[in-house]
Amino acid sequence: MALIIVPTVFGLFAGAGLGIGDMVLESMKSMTSTAALLMFAIIYFGLMIDVGLFDPLVKFILRKLGNDPAKVVLGTAILAAAVSLDGDGSTTFILTTAAMLPVYLRLKMSPVVLTCVAGLANGTMNILPWGGPTARAATALHLDVNDVFAPMIPSLIAGLVVVFGFAWLLGLQERNRLRATAPEIWGMPLTAEQFTAGKFDGGTSDGGTAASSAGTGRSGSRTPGTGSPAVGGYSPEGSSVAVLERTETLVEEQDGGLADTALDPNRSTLRPKLVWFNLVLTVAVMVMLVADLVPLPFVFMVGSAIALVVNFPNVKEQGAQLVAHSSSIVAVVSMVMAAAVLTGVLTGTGMVEAMSGWLVQIIPTEMGPFLAVITGVLSIPMTFFMSNDAFYFGVLPVLSETAAHYGVSAAEMARASITGQPFHLQSPLVPAILLLVSLAKVDLGDHHKKVLWRTAVISLVMLGVGMLTGAIGIG
Repeated sequence: MALIIVPTVFGLFAGAGLGIGDMVLESMKSMTSTAALLMFAIIYFGLMIDVGLFDPLVKFILRKLGNDPAKVVLGTAILAAAVSLDGDGSTTFILTTAAMLPVYLRLKMSPVVLTCVAGLANGTMNILPWGGPTARAATALHLDVNDVFAPMIPSLIAGLVVVFGFAWLLGLQERNRLRATAPEIWGMPLTAEQFTAGKFDGGTSDGGTAASSAGTGRSGSRTPGTGSPAVGGYSPEGSSVAVLERTETLVEEQDGGLADTALDPNRSTLRPKLVWFNLVLTVAVMVMLVADLVPLPFVFMVGSAIALVVNFPNVKEQGAQLVAHSSSIVAVVSMVMAAAVLTGVLTGTGMVEAMSGWLVQIIPTEMGPFLAVITGVLSIPMTFFMSNDAFYFGVLPVLSETAAHYGVSAAEMARASITGQPFHLQSPLVPAILLLVSLAKVDLGDHHKKVLWRTAVISLVMLGVGMLTGAIGIG
């Protein structure tokens, strides 16, 4: 509602008149491919979860990471950072969510933590030369992209260190939260009845936070929602090893904790005989994503169609699958279309140009030598409220031209301008973040509450390290 009503009101105040409709439709044309990508990506990976493709992966990750939330969250950050090397946010979030969301649900962890950590890692890695922003900054100021990125490598490393630090702290918070849900069983092995007693609703009905419903064990005591060793696997001192060893067999042999969830081992949508076909199809889709041979929306359109036909040859079953994922589709696609109203009004009315001109005018003359630092700070909110194209091609050249009068080089301005990318990537104007929260079934507002201040810290750390190393100087 905000993305539609607020820009419309201010656009009319700005004198757009009846032309506001054309502005919005022009912007919406550029959003159609994004909407198609989100729609069919949700369908595809929803199908793959339903048919059981990721069930073996969940068990594998559980064995490797154990049931310690701190390790799981840190593993999420490492995975997201590694996949971000391809420079594409959508691919990163697709792979990270597909691999880790079932684990979070299985351990009854909050999916908001997953989106937060994935967003932190990908936003920090977004300054890679092939990621987009750095290339835009270099192009806008007629620089070699390596001259912009290479001096910022220490800032990138520092940013990743902060990301992993935040991930570990978030994991510890999840560990403590889960420990508090069942204090009476800390340090005690779970019985088979306790393990299988719990139920879990998927943790998405309250905006993405894991639910804390509880079941009743053999003795009548309350146990965590899934009876998961993630809750029962810690002693009062925080050690999870002993209980994990005593309950590991239950994890392998008992599936009651997954009953009535998206990972229910008895769900009717499972297709165990087609697991290899679905794996090959998914690998093919991933290869096409990385190779970038054809547009991503078309890749997922074809992949979804093939997956539906092979796994659900009956037309009624196909319809049921589409209906099952329709709520996520409607939510994210409508948000993309609504975002077109905001971008259309901002661009069509000339608000973006006016904002950049106003910024240059209000900067005092004595602050001129500090324009690189100022640009780094401004890049945090400005890239959140406008597209990278608008900032790097509209605002940055104006600021750089002004900074040149104070001895601040264009390269320093370009480097400072990319430090706001961790914050930028959380913007509702970024299609990839909409894909992330939709795949994880997390409310964007809940994601923002947890991620925004952390990304601001990362951006400021990267800016500070850039200043300390001389990559971003003072004229």
